[in-house]
Amino acid sequence: MPKYEDATDSGAGAARFTRRIEDFTCGHCERTVRGNGYTNHCPHCLWSRHVDVNPGDRAATCGGLMPPVAAGIHKDAYFVVQRCEKCGHQRRNKTGPRDSRETILTYFGRPIPG
Repeated sequence: MPKYEDATDSGAGAARFTRRIEDFTCGHCERTVRGNGYTNHCPHCLWSRHVDVNPGDRAATCGGLMPPVAAGIHKDAYFVVQRCEKCGHQRRNKTGPRDSRETILTYFGRPIPG
């Protein structure tokens, strides 16, 4: 199994989560994204930015763009895997109802880098 941080797990050893309601401009497609406190990637292109150590803490100093590299299903929920172009950090995140299903499906079934 590949090693990557999983923002979707809960329970013992799970990453701490800090809810932040923030709007942002996507660093890839440049669309304006309205945050809801759980938004960590652009719902249009699924790109993210490496700003967190633990979800929502904004403690990472890297700041690199994180393109989607894979997607899948876990416990009846879609997830997307993003990998930082600058440092290689990789994270799996749940998708949301606003995320483009068409874009998610383009990454579905791709091998998860590890």
